[in-house]
Order: sequence, then structure tokens, then C-alpha cells
Amino acid sequence: MANAASGMAVHDDCKLKFLELKAKRTYRFIVFKIEEKQKQVVVEKLGEPAKGYDDFTASLPADECRYAVYDFDFVTEENCQKSRIFFIAWSPDTSRVRSKMIYASSKDRFKRELDGIQVELQATDPTEMGLDVFKSRAN
Repeated sequence: MANAASGMAVHDDCKLKFLELKAKRTYRFIVFKIEEKQKQVVVEKLGEPAKGYDDFTASLPADECRYAVYDFDFVTEENCQKSRIFFIAWSPDTSRVRSKMIYASSKDRFKRELDGIQVELQATDPTEMGLDVFKSRAN
């Protein structure tokens, strides 16, 4: 089912891997990319549960757009262990204008395919998705 606005389809694997992250916590993070030739969103990288935030940020290219999902664990002020699923629209300033436009026009439909996202972040550089930002948005 292609998106009318951008013509992008979502590969089934994207939904399956997201469900595994959400329900079974099989992954810490998933990085998705748009394959422009196939006109679809695909899974690019899966982060094991033992991987951390630094592994996640290292897997995002410095000059290309990506979508990502990150399972963020934190402890509340009441000392409760919690987790939030973040959706990150990574669109660095140095990426191509065409790429930014395709990712921007496909984002909402792609996000709707991933049922269970709790927080959304837009980031154009690493400071916009620092651990401090995750912590402040998680509560």
C-alpha cells in the first residue's frame, strides 16, 4: 500500500521488527531507511538489547536522513523502572534536499504503521536527540 503523498510503501519487515521491539523487547533500536528505487521503507539496522544510546547514535549517518525507533529505559522519581518507545525523524542539515523532502512527506504515514510509539523527536543534529532530551521527554 503506497503513500499517496510520496508514493512510499512500508516493507512488512518494518512492522514485524517493531512489534518484536515493542512486545518482546528483542531490540534496543531499529534504524529504517527509504529505498528510493524501490519506493519503500526498509529496516537498515537492528540494535541488540545490550546495545546502548551511543551505539544507536553511531548507527545514524551524519549526512543522510533516517527514521529510527529507540526503546528508552529510565527510572522515575518514584524509583520505578519504565521504558518509552521513541520515534526519531533524523534529518541532518547536510543531507540532500530531495531526501529531506521524501522523508518529511512519508513520515506520518510510516509512523502510523508502527502502532505503539509514545514519543516523537525531530532531529537535525545530535544535540536535538541527546540523552538529556530523551530524559526530559520520557516523563
